[in-house]
Amino acid sequence: MSNDERLDFHHPAGDMLFPSEHDMDKPHEKDGVNSQISELSKSGYQLLKADDIAGAKGAFQRILALEENNNYALVGLGDSERKQNHFHDAITYYSTCLEFHPGNNYALFGLADCYKALNQYHKAIDIWEQYLVHDDRNITVLTRVADAYRKIHDFKKSKELYLRVLDMEQNNAYALIGLGHLHYDFKEYKDALYYWTRMLEVNRNDLDIRILTSIGNCHRKLKTFDQGIHYFERALEMDPKNFYALFGLADCYRGMNQQYRSIEYWNRILEMDPHNKVILTRVGDAFRNTGDYKSATEYYSKALDIDFDIYAALGLALICKGEGKYDEAADRLSSLIRNDPKNYRLYVDLADCYIKSGRTQKAVECLESFQKQGLRSTAVNELLDKLRNNKPLFS
Repeated sequence: MSNDERLDFHHPAGDMLFPSEHDMDKPHEKDGVNSQISELSKSGYQLLKADDIAGAKGAFQRILALEENNNYALVGLGDSERKQNHFHDAITYYSTCLEFHPGNNYALFGLADCYKALNQYHKAIDIWEQYLVHDDRNITVLTRVADAYRKIHDFKKSKELYLRVLDMEQNNAYALIGLGHLHYDFKEYKDALYYWTRMLEVNRNDLDIRILTSIGNCHRKLKTFDQGIHYFERALEMDPKNFYALFGLADCYRGMNQQYRSIEYWNRILEMDPHNKVILTRVGDAFRNTGDYKSATEYYSKALDIDFDIYAALGLALICKGEGKYDEAADRLSSLIRNDPKNYRLYVDLADCYIKSGRTQKAVECLESFQKQGLRSTAVNELLDKLRNNKPLFS
């Protein structure tokens, strides 16, 4: 995921996946086997909650020795495997339970969560919707299904379910957060901002740093950088080393053309992660935009020492162009085009080198070579039109 798009919120597994004592405690008082099963069930789920997986599995296996295909044992074994991220094994247990006990809610929940963890969202949705047939007002299930629809980019169904939850519970956190993510994913940043800001107001006494950085990211996308800074600074007060807050502040200052302020925050990230070539390149860009080519070259070179990075290599080419070394810049850009022939920006920069060195026809040929690939770029088209028709290059 991109930096902007790394934020996600999960429903707690909670006690929904663990049968309550009331559900389990139904033995016939005179039936010793049933009494054993009840005690082993209670013990197994207590061990599972205490993260004693081996102990829990042992208890559930002993139940199966007493009663083949016991529903609590099969669900318990499924939960044990799921807790260890053994999703395929968990699916086997839940599915077996449902064969003998159709409609078992705990098996349905566990099975759906396994498919969700395996990114098999369509299967998860099918299972959760089986449950909703019997209980269409279960908020936990509704938000899970809405989340799953969001993951498969079904905007309409996802929004419909989140809004249904808000009709039942006006300030439901999962629905507000989910709606924020949904609109953000579809680049509807103002709507995302509405839901995340509403979430912030609801939880003003228990701020979630992820909501602050999400709101900040909306402002970055909307280019309302000064407003974004406010939220990233609040996040940084909560966690001075938070990557997203530092990145957001740096990028906001970059957007406001306050390059030295952006460098301050990029470097704070590098203090924690000195080999982050993306951030090294961003620092190089900031120094280059201030005209400090020496420092820019240093950071671009550090990035390239880690691994090839087209933006660091482009930065070095642009430094050559900025210093008037048009032939060297053109050579560097031509080499980059051979490795990335569909990147329109490289053609525009190369054409600019040719223009500045008085080779207008070469610039035209460069831009035409981009178009001949069947590619489209407004920047390429506009520059080519100016060159062909002797229009001023700068308005």
